[in-house]
Amino acid sequence: MTPKTSIGNLLVANRGEIARRVFRTCRELGIATTAVHSDPDAGAPHVREADAAVRLPGAAPADTYLRGELIVRAALAAGADAVHPGYGFLSESAEFARAVLDAGLVWVGPPPAAIAAMGSKTAAKRLMAGAGVPVLGALDEPTEADLPVLVKASAGGGGRGMRIVRNLADLPAGIEAARAEAAKAFGSDEVFCERYLPTGRHVEVQLLADAHGTVWAVGDRDCSLQRRHQKVIEEAPAPGLPADLRAELHAAAVNAARAIGYVGAGTAEFLLGEDGRFFFLEMNTRLQVEHPVTEAVTGLDLVALQLAVAEGEKLPSTTPPPTAGHAIEVRLYAEDPAKDWQPATGTLHRLELPVEHTEFTDGAVRLDSGVESGSEITPHYDAMLAKVIVRAPTRAAAARRLADVLARARIHGPATNRELLVRALRHPAFLAARLHTGFLDEHAAELTAPDGKGAGRAALAAALADAATRPAALPSGWRNLPSQPQSKRYRAADGGELEVRYRRTRAGLEADDHPDVELVEAAADLVVLREGAVQRPYAVARYGDRVYVDTPTGSTALTALSRFPDPTARTEPGALLAPMPGTVLRTAADVGDTVTAGQPLLVLEAMKMEHRVTAPADGILVELRVTPGEQVELGTLLAVVKSPEAV
Repeated sequence: MTPKTSIGNLLVANRGEIARRVFRTCRELGIATTAVHSDPDAGAPHVREADAAVRLPGAAPADTYLRGELIVRAALAAGADAVHPGYGFLSESAEFARAVLDAGLVWVGPPPAAIAAMGSKTAAKRLMAGAGVPVLGALDEPTEADLPVLVKASAGGGGRGMRIVRNLADLPAGIEAARAEAAKAFGSDEVFCERYLPTGRHVEVQLLADAHGTVWAVGDRDCSLQRRHQKVIEEAPAPGLPADLRAELHAAAVNAARAIGYVGAGTAEFLLGEDGRFFFLEMNTRLQVEHPVTEAVTGLDLVALQLAVAEGEKLPSTTPPPTAGHAIEVRLYAEDPAKDWQPATGTLHRLELPVEHTEFTDGAVRLDSGVESGSEITPHYDAMLAKVIVRAPTRAAAARRLADVLARARIHGPATNRELLVRALRHPAFLAARLHTGFLDEHAAELTAPDGKGAGRAALAAALADAATRPAALPSGWRNLPSQPQSKRYRAADGGELEVRYRRTRAGLEADDHPDVELVEAAADLVVLREGAVQRPYAVARYGDRVYVDTPTGSTALTALSRFPDPTARTEPGALLAPMPGTVLRTAADVGDTVTAGQPLLVLEAMKMEHRVTAPADGILVELRVTPGEQVELGTLLAVVKSPEAV
């Protein structure tokens, strides 16, 4: 039994959104806070919000947030008496938990032995099977009958070290790639294979246990909408579960916790098949990213309960509170879904949503974010900018409210998945709760299709706003002719170019090539257009050559193009440029090799994920200018592929 103690100063061994989340509860409880930070995070919001901060020299996670001995030393130096690990980084490291306890600090998490028991997915499955929890068995030697299979890292999570294999011939390469990614991410290259259920649902149960024998199953969540095995949209409760199936899931989760003597907050994750059968996937021995949806439907503060349990307190009752209403959370990522989820970096000029942090009243919006307007998005860490959460009386109402909030948000900076989230929340299959882990891939074409008309109107608004800031030329007293049309060119997010024309008249500006559009008002930051009987406002913001046009129904990002393109900016055909800043992990071809368009040539690591960089055309690889371990910037020339005739 955990002896009672009192936490006076808490160090959060993490960064960004989860650090700010924990600090918020600490402020409400009167607990002092200590942050740690890498060099790129020196000016981050979580550092400013803490009562004290300790520098972890360096930039890479391996040199900073993954250095357990540095974090323990930081806690002692700052006078902290407890450590909260957040999620990710060292949150599921039994070794780190032991080091915290050995230093005489309070560990806000489960016992190290429980973390170790769940640390290996293969060992965890054997343990759960012995406890009577249904498991999806590992495949020692997959056959054609087992396909498709999922190659999966035994340690860690977050979608890393995972590969789907649909042909046996691709299995060795899938295992090799998963091993390499797992070794780098988790320090272990152990992988295993299991059946892959492409239409399975990812359903999980929130657990909370004290040191006095009480274990709560605090409701359930559906986290099926994923990309690259990472969650994108989560909701509570999981929709459409029969009462008996829900009860079985909760009972299995409680059995899993009791089997390892669990204490603290954790999550039992299950894969639910179309036939209603479910299988244990893993237990996350920490707080989950998606915990706010559970807080929204239960009224609990899970961080406050974590702290109370760590102080040796009993849970408030022997049974958890009932759930009420429905909550949905989306993860806003700095990435481009239309470009194979390519991560994006740069300055986040503006991040504005209507938010209320305190209570989950119906329709209220909660924003959990590690960044703010003006933050720099770097390639060093995860691509998630923020979580946006809404609770409502019904699932349909929550989806509608959340989609509207996202559509109206002002997000100016790197590309994001905002439009995909809005479309997914409004998709008929989502609203009908036809959910599975392949949902985003299945509907990718609809969710990422460019909005041609919307981009055209946005470009017109941008051009008119720009013209409104420029004084008109002095009229000539010697002619009485209409003014010549002016033009502006923009590049849309999908790479297409847009050209719009306008002219100045005695009555003011007017659209030249949109006779059906009437200009009602034009200013530097607002343009109002009337099309037929419908009048719409367009808010315009410009940062250098980047222009953002916001309407109540969505947002468009444009790049203003010069009237006179720089002839030296042209890239040689066949040149392969870095699509993002990152680290070269490995190369997959050698100079002199014959390659085909789309064939992987090298792998870059950025924002904690691996990204394949492929050949731009058929031909011969004549140059490979980078080596594994090398850091590259956006636009760096990586390789050159030429046709055989040109070699």
